[in-house]
Amino acid sequence: MKKIVAEVIGTAALVFFGCGAAVIAGAEIGTAGIAAAFGLAIVAMAYGIGTISGCHINPAVSFGAFMAGRMSGGEMVKYWVAQFIGATIGAAILYTMANGGGDGAGAMGTNGWGAGYGGEYNTTSAFIFEVVGTFLFLVTILGVTHKKGHPAVAGLAIGLTLWVIHLVGIKITGTSVNPARSFGPALFYMPAMSKIWLFIVAPLIGAGLAGLLFRTEMLEDNS
Repeated sequence: MKKIVAEVIGTAALVFFGCGAAVIAGAEIGTAGIAAAFGLAIVAMAYGIGTISGCHINPAVSFGAFMAGRMSGGEMVKYWVAQFIGATIGAAILYTMANGGGDGAGAMGTNGWGAGYGGEYNTTSAFIFEVVGTFLFLVTILGVTHKKGHPAVAGLAIGLTLWVIHLVGIKITGTSVNPARSFGPALFYMPAMSKIWLFIVAPLIGAGLAGLLFRTEMLEDNS
C-alpha cells in the first residue's frame, strides 16, 4: 500500500508541476522552462518517494522494469493503476485551479501532433520521437538504478534526462514518454483523447526495447 500511495502522489505531482508550468506560465517561461519543470519534478519526487516505490510515476517505466525482470507482472499492474489515478488527480487539481484565473485551463498541457500543434510534425515524426525518447529515458533509469549504478545521484540523472528529452520533443508532441501523463490532462481536454493511442503505444515500445536489452544483459555490467 505504501508503494501505491507513493506512486499516486508522485504521478500527481509530475502532472501538476509539469503541465501546470505549461498552463499557468508557459507564455512567460517558454519551452526551456516547461522542460525544466518536468525534469525538476522528477528530481524532487525521486528523492521524496524513491526509497518507497522506486519513483516510477510512469507506466512505461514500470513496463521497462518488468521487461528487464526487475518487477512482477502483478506489481506492474498495481503501479499502472496508481499512476493513472495519480495523473488524473494531478490534472483535476490543475484544471480546477487554472479555471480560477482569467486565462482558464486551455488545452491543459496535453500531448498531440499535426496541424495546429507545436511545430506541426506528422504522425511518423511523433511516433519515432516517443519511441526513441522513452527508450533513452529507460536506458538511463535502468542503468543508473542497477545494483552497480550510482543510487545517490539517480534522481538527478533521471531528472536531467527527462529535461533534455522535453527540450527536443516539446515542439513535436509536447513530450509524453509517459502514458499516464498524457491520459490525465486529456480527460479535461477531450480533443486530445483522439490521439492518446500514440502516447500509450509508442512509450511502451521504447520502454520494452530498453528493458529487453537489460534482461538479455546486452547493457548489463557483468564484470
